[in-house]
Amino acid sequence: MTESEAKELQASDKKEMTSPAEQTKAGLVFTPDVDIFETENDITLLADIPGVKLDDLAIDLKDNVLTLSCDVNSHESESEKPIYSEYQTGSYYRQFSISEMIDQSKIEAKVTDGVLRLALPKVEKAAPRRITVQAG
Repeated sequence: MTESEAKELQASDKKEMTSPAEQTKAGLVFTPDVDIFETENDITLLADIPGVKLDDLAIDLKDNVLTLSCDVNSHESESEKPIYSEYQTGSYYRQFSISEMIDQSKIEAKVTDGVLRLALPKVEKAAPRRITVQAG
């Protein structure tokens, strides 16, 4: 196994957000880990948001800023008393600047197994193309 493959397999801990933004509700706020990939036609953003229910996930786009926010509630029932816990609950929050090269009307989102996949398609003019040269 190469060093880069080993790095990909390592789980990372949640990181509490250290943004200067003012919070309006009590509790922990985490910055989800994100991977971003680019192809000729689109940009794909993968965000780790374990434990999030679809009803608690909000993705907003305003003034070229894409905002991900969601809440994760505790999994224990009222009758259960935790004796040991490593999993922290709270909110996730992250923002991204979106350039003019993204077709904002065609952004799609999907959540599978705690991973949010955002497809950010490029506008036609931003997609690379090969120009045919003609003899003249």
